[in-house]
Amino acid sequence: MYAGQSVTLTLTDSGIAELVLDTHEASVNVLNAHLQDELGQALAALGTQANVQGLLIRSAKPAFVLGADITEFTELFGLSAADISRWAGKVHGLFNTIEKLPYPTVAAVNGMALGGGMELALSADFRIADTSARLGFPEVTLGICPGWGGTVRLSRLVGAEAALGWILSGKPVKAAQAQQQGALDSVVDGDQLLDSARALLQEAIAGERDYLANRHRKQEALENNAETAAAMANLQQTLGKKLDPRYPAAPAILATITAAMTEDFYKAQAMEAQVFGELASGVEAKNLVGLFLNDQYLKRETKRWAKQAHPVGRAAVLGAGIMGGGIGYQAALNGTPMLMKDINQEALDLGISHAGSILDRSISKGRMTEAGKEAILAAIHPTLTYEGFTDVDYVVEAVVERVDVKRAVLAEVEHKVSENTIVATNTSTISIDLLAESLQRPDKFCGMHFFNPVHAMKLVEVIRGSQTSDDTIATTVAFAASMGKTPIVVNDCPGFLVNRVLFPYFNGFNRLLMDGVDFERIDQVMEQFGWPMGPAYLADVIGLDTMVHADKVLEDGFPERMGHDDRPIIETLLEQGALGQKNGVGFYEYGTDEHGKRYKRRSEKVATILSQRVTRSTEITDAEIIERMMIPMCLETARCLEESIVASATEADMGLILGLGFPRFRGGALRYIDNLGAAVFAAQVETHAECGPLYELTDGIKAMVANGNTFY
Repeated sequence: MYAGQSVTLTLTDSGIAELVLDTHEASVNVLNAHLQDELGQALAALGTQANVQGLLIRSAKPAFVLGADITEFTELFGLSAADISRWAGKVHGLFNTIEKLPYPTVAAVNGMALGGGMELALSADFRIADTSARLGFPEVTLGICPGWGGTVRLSRLVGAEAALGWILSGKPVKAAQAQQQGALDSVVDGDQLLDSARALLQEAIAGERDYLANRHRKQEALENNAETAAAMANLQQTLGKKLDPRYPAAPAILATITAAMTEDFYKAQAMEAQVFGELASGVEAKNLVGLFLNDQYLKRETKRWAKQAHPVGRAAVLGAGIMGGGIGYQAALNGTPMLMKDINQEALDLGISHAGSILDRSISKGRMTEAGKEAILAAIHPTLTYEGFTDVDYVVEAVVERVDVKRAVLAEVEHKVSENTIVATNTSTISIDLLAESLQRPDKFCGMHFFNPVHAMKLVEVIRGSQTSDDTIATTVAFAASMGKTPIVVNDCPGFLVNRVLFPYFNGFNRLLMDGVDFERIDQVMEQFGWPMGPAYLADVIGLDTMVHADKVLEDGFPERMGHDDRPIIETLLEQGALGQKNGVGFYEYGTDEHGKRYKRRSEKVATILSQRVTRSTEITDAEIIERMMIPMCLETARCLEESIVASATEADMGLILGLGFPRFRGGALRYIDNLGAAVFAAQVETHAECGPLYELTDGIKAMVANGNTFY
């Protein structure tokens, strides 16, 4: 009946039309513009046939449909809200055509049906899925709502509360739960899916299943009465207080679904399309879609490197404790046996204990079994000697952050491994070239910077020294990816990427403190901006000793720019014994009250220091606090790109997102400049020029202002 590049339509002898989704030369189906066009043509062909008794919609791929083509969103989201709403309305029309067919329809869902794929399945009268299927609406993670009828059909099918559970979380739902809630009619084993779907369709054709009743159930509004109003108001109150207004999609989804439940089906669709357009044209959606595309770029880069990587069948970590235990855990968890060496038994015991505690938390959450824990711990082999090191493919040195200690350990281990073994240093600031001076095979050496806590932080900075070979980088990237991490390759410099751009931010923080701005106010303003914690709290979490050490490395590396006009407050705190959360005293005091409840309160120590050291009292607005904190970080990120420390704006921004917790809805430092506009950002920088060299425009940004260019 119809044959395209993505859609075919065939009429069987039994009168069943089968619409098969099978995008040519692609591993998955996505509802891009081409597939939408072919779907429309297939439905038009279907309308010309008089002898069709039922329609089966299925996929020839391992998954049903993975949603819309997000690569098309960049151009689409540049349109006006009204134009985007009209675009959504066209797909509404396609799915409504399926729903209006004069015979029953069945969607056979295999693998995954996400976003637009789930909306396509919902347009059918019946849905049957295999037991492994996952269904869901991830749109909220992109800053948008379902735009092709999902908010309307799902909420009327399973109820507003259950539908909001799906759509607000953005997480896929297992087939069994979907059936229990009413989103699926049947769940069968994968090898029975198509036969069962055809049998279900035959039952509906024979009148044994009321397909019109199913249609009505998807379209029927709730009665507009006091009871419904109270129920919707309760949902708004209970769910609304959990939502972050800086991510506008979730509050908009909640408001739209609760408001539309009593409306006519087509008016409810129009309401959905309008909200979709408003969200999609907003900056948050553009930023979150940008992050999705950035993440896809990183995955492609990782695959590119992996093509020339050597396999790592067995690895080792030097230095146990918390960091070594975390690295050992991460490797063993993902299937790489790990030797964990230290010079004392206590450190080894701590490393194994740390790995065990992570696994215990997984067990308590139902994600791990005791047998699984034992198998993972058995793959971590603690040792006080170098026995077995001749057989390892990769060594991660993770000893104390001191140049002399690292150089000695690295020189020693190089003689204990084969000539083909790669040796990496886990360092946050120390130059790779400096450490390589003690090695005979600098081409087999690089940086592999894990972030703490290792099991929770996705980023690994892979640092290339001037003599590091491509094979070493490729193998390190592949090894990091095999551990479940997201590697980003950067070139050697003080602080590399993440810490190099973080400490100008702290430099701006110290300048504000010395201008008399209260640190709690700064924390509050920056948390409202979107950071998970303000700079004072973050310094306490990192550890004031670590902060001072890293700050000095950056100051020595970039003395003209990263020097301090006023001695950092953290140095004075450290001198007086404050370490932050490590010993319960920093900018804040940490502890447990008489009721066993943890507290965080203003530190008396820092209050005394500030009263003694701060002599200025400057009137500064919240907006100026944000500018003075963000400008140094954004400029340093731009410098890293201009100096080729990082290869692309994508990698720079993702480093900040994954390594620092940069607010996701703002998209990264360079996208933040794009959103402001280079000219506006430059004007802000010039306003604060008196703050010193960290507040001076780079040549690249000056050129962007002159030429009207952007990072993306």
